[in-house]
Amino acid sequence: MGIKTSSLNRSVTAFLAAMTFALPVFAQENELDRLMDELAKPEQPGWRQIEDSILLEWAKSGSPAMDLLLRRGNDAFESGDVEAAVEHLTALTDHAPDFAEGWNARATVFFQMGEYGLSLEDIRRTLLLNPEHFGAMTGLAVIFEELGYEEEALEAWRAVEAIHPHRPELHEAIERLAMTVEGEHL
Repeated sequence: MGIKTSSLNRSVTAFLAAMTFALPVFAQENELDRLMDELAKPEQPGWRQIEDSILLEWAKSGSPAMDLLLRRGNDAFESGDVEAAVEHLTALTDHAPDFAEGWNARATVFFQMGEYGLSLEDIRRTLLLNPEHFGAMTGLAVIFEELGYEEEALEAWRAVEAIHPHRPELHEAIERLAMTVEGEHL
């Protein structure tokens, strides 16, 4: 046959090794998909736990160093040191540009600083990397509404609702904006 057993064994071993390393990634993606499907169910009494599990998954960059930068950025933000938060989160986005949660965390800091343009750019990056990021979409809806773009805000809130229909402020915002944008329905 021409194929030596030792080279075939090496090929099979290499393939199996690659699959062993890939399985946790596939399992993580499948678990995240399952959680997102569960979260989208309108009658979901355990939505808070599901949301928490999703947020924990999203906070995993795959690198302990990048996870540390995210923690440091979030800790600085929570303690009120927005400059340090921006520094840590900028280092994170520089070193891990494909990690959506780094962009989202920095978008939140920029929003709190009143830097809506910078926040919107980071939200854009977040949603390019994770189109189901309901936190980033919520931020987008809030910014649009604050800037007076009510139609766009309503559209963003409805996009959040399709993914995560459970937060009370979501329904209040949709009702309020629908009255303004679409008028009263009889």
